[in-house]
Amino acid sequence: MMWRLDGSGMERARLPLLLIVYTYLCSLGDCLFVTDYFTRTPRKLNAFRSFASVELFHFNVPDDTVVAVWNLITFKEQGGTFGDGCPDRNVTVYFRSGAPPVINPLQTRFPRDTIVPGSFAVTLTWTLPNRTTGVFNVTSPLPGDWFLAAHLPKDEGKISVKGLSEECQYLFQPQLIVQRLIGISVLYPGYYIDQMIPDHNRSVLYKVFIPNYISKVKVQLIDCNTRNRSTEACPVLLKIRARAPPLHNSTSQDCRTVSKCELQTPLPSWEQWYYILVERYLGNVDIYFRIGVQVKDCSKPTASKGSSSSGSALNMPQSYGAAMPFSLTETLPAAGLPSLAQNGSSEPVGPGLLPEDTITYLAPTSDTNKCWPIRPTLRNELDTFSVHFYIFFGPNISIPPDKAAVFAINLMPVLDSGGVLNMELKLNASSVRGENITVFGCLNHGMPLSLSDNTTVKCESESVAGFMLSVNATSNVTKLRIPYPQTGTWYLSLRSLCATEHGFEECTNITAEVYLRSYLTPCINDCGTYGQCKLLRTNNYLYAACECKAGWDGWGCTDNSEAYSYGFQLLSTLLLCLSNLMFVPPVAIAVRSHYLLEASVYIFTMFFSTFYHACDQPGIVVFCIMEYDVLQFCDFLGSLMSVWVTVIAMARLKSIIKQVLYLLGAMSLSMALQLDRHGLWNLLGPSLFALGIMAIAWTVRTIRRRRCYPPTWKRWVFFLFPGTMIASSAVALYAFVETEENYFYIHSIWHMLIAGSVGFLLPPRAKPDGKVTPMKRRKGCGYQLCVNEHEELGLVDPGIISINSICTS
Repeated sequence: MMWRLDGSGMERARLPLLLIVYTYLCSLGDCLFVTDYFTRTPRKLNAFRSFASVELFHFNVPDDTVVAVWNLITFKEQGGTFGDGCPDRNVTVYFRSGAPPVINPLQTRFPRDTIVPGSFAVTLTWTLPNRTTGVFNVTSPLPGDWFLAAHLPKDEGKISVKGLSEECQYLFQPQLIVQRLIGISVLYPGYYIDQMIPDHNRSVLYKVFIPNYISKVKVQLIDCNTRNRSTEACPVLLKIRARAPPLHNSTSQDCRTVSKCELQTPLPSWEQWYYILVERYLGNVDIYFRIGVQVKDCSKPTASKGSSSSGSALNMPQSYGAAMPFSLTETLPAAGLPSLAQNGSSEPVGPGLLPEDTITYLAPTSDTNKCWPIRPTLRNELDTFSVHFYIFFGPNISIPPDKAAVFAINLMPVLDSGGVLNMELKLNASSVRGENITVFGCLNHGMPLSLSDNTTVKCESESVAGFMLSVNATSNVTKLRIPYPQTGTWYLSLRSLCATEHGFEECTNITAEVYLRSYLTPCINDCGTYGQCKLLRTNNYLYAACECKAGWDGWGCTDNSEAYSYGFQLLSTLLLCLSNLMFVPPVAIAVRSHYLLEASVYIFTMFFSTFYHACDQPGIVVFCIMEYDVLQFCDFLGSLMSVWVTVIAMARLKSIIKQVLYLLGAMSLSMALQLDRHGLWNLLGPSLFALGIMAIAWTVRTIRRRRCYPPTWKRWVFFLFPGTMIASSAVALYAFVETEENYFYIHSIWHMLIAGSVGFLLPPRAKPDGKVTPMKRRKGCGYQLCVNEHEELGLVDPGIISINSICTS
């Protein structure tokens, strides 16, 4: 959609931004641009613990974008309203193009052989009590996928009870505004066209598409003149950049200082647009010039260096000897240009051309020394982020002494950027026959970097840098891991060199053999022993991240600087499990007082709490007798039922009523735990309801007996008051003191206090009912009123009632 500077209210809010962008765009030509606007749904931010706790946002920047501006909006909420009383916590936002950012805010150690890609970071501070905004702009951003990762600072790890207080929420919403040019003139390799910079423009922008198997790109500016007057030097600045318009630090050439203005880019990125900017120095004059792009094509071997030898040397079939079935010279003339004779003329073919343009075509030159045949890999998808790349006629690779072996690994767009790219290289020591041979590998994105200079071993060019691997007889195995790799084609170039006193030289008559393994995994080493690899989703984008435990940290849970020792893990497990033995005295008291139902509930709670905590440990001291979810449900249910039956027993209700309440409580608590196991009202609701029943029962007894119930002061002083204080202390510890660091001993104290309070609060054995007693009477002497059976049945006149006998028992 098009934005106008005098538009609606939303457009007026962006007026300062658009004015800046408009000023920049007018320097690029005819000021033809389009503004696009993208937004994402606000999401709640979390304190950083690992990458699994960050919020990830995915954007797509269109081609030909000259300015991208992210508007970062953060606001607070508390209980559905603005959180003016919430503390200010800085929000950190990371930006990366092509894949999610690999971040390390806690400065932890990465696993060995791991490459850490760079990213941009912005920290947002609060300017208003409940809302703040930030701006992050990128001039000439790379097109395609962009990812934002946002999080809050790490907190102290306090364990809060859900529903106890209104939680402060920090919501983050990014918005993207892009300005992209339209109608950029397209150049074709080998063609020279007449162009000009009008006096009212500062510069002109072109783009040219570079296909595969190009070893060099050269931009030439010739026949430069102003107002039809030739000059020895052209008063312009020539810049070039891949994938996006040039920046101030892009590769450039000042044409005023040279007689022949040329700008070369060796080893360019393949299958990418290259943007060429011609910027003027002089003002108020028209500058005329002829511009062309020359490329060196390395796709077609010459007759002197046939493909058969290279194919056999690389253990490849003959069909893989040629890198392409056709050369660049056979395809470019038919690339949509008008039909031309050699060095002929034509009508204008694009914006900015002069009325009498002449277009000259020069065939691309060949450069067979720069490209080797590239061997493809077979993609075998096993699962999400579990992909193996198999090499044809591999995995053992023969590397000849005079050639490089090049392999292409294609990562699917968006789909493969959420995992880890792994490379393993192993040298077969027997193949080098005792020679001091080193096999170097260069892995890079976009184009292969060959080690052409034998004396200097490096994996970089003027524009890009790759990742180096090396193996020799001493160290014959090497690994390389790239978390969140950029999608597209990765190239691995392998070359064998011999070490001498003067450096590395080309080996003679020795073919090294290496074993190559390339694969994609969700996490590094599946996060190790002390981590869990989690598959996460943000809208329609999937990615994986490690969540560490037992104090371990880092991207692959390999940083043990704050890790728990085995002794500490064993101690914490024993404390949490053995503290449940405090339920043994309440069980004994309940059995002695004939509270058999209550005793069974306490035994259930003690059993499942013990084995739940044995299964819930973060380290390696873990023992699970059944599924974790079942153990957790039974532990929570037993804890709530223990409170429920204890309070109902204190009410001293009739047996049938008490049993009905026990059954209804068990069913209601099971339903509540299925809804929310961590909610505050799952504990407070049943407890308050049971306390209400107890209070009503005690009040009724107090009114009937006209004295306080329970009647004895000893019961209040030695049992009810201590039990209530112990239970209140346990609840206070559970709700306000418990943190992740002190969990193992605070929660153990909670177990002991709750079990101890039950022993105090459980009422004494009820006195036997005088009317119906299941117990046998004690033997002794006394009187018993005997009623005639006939009188009970109404067969005798009820007026004649007599004592028939004195019964002795």
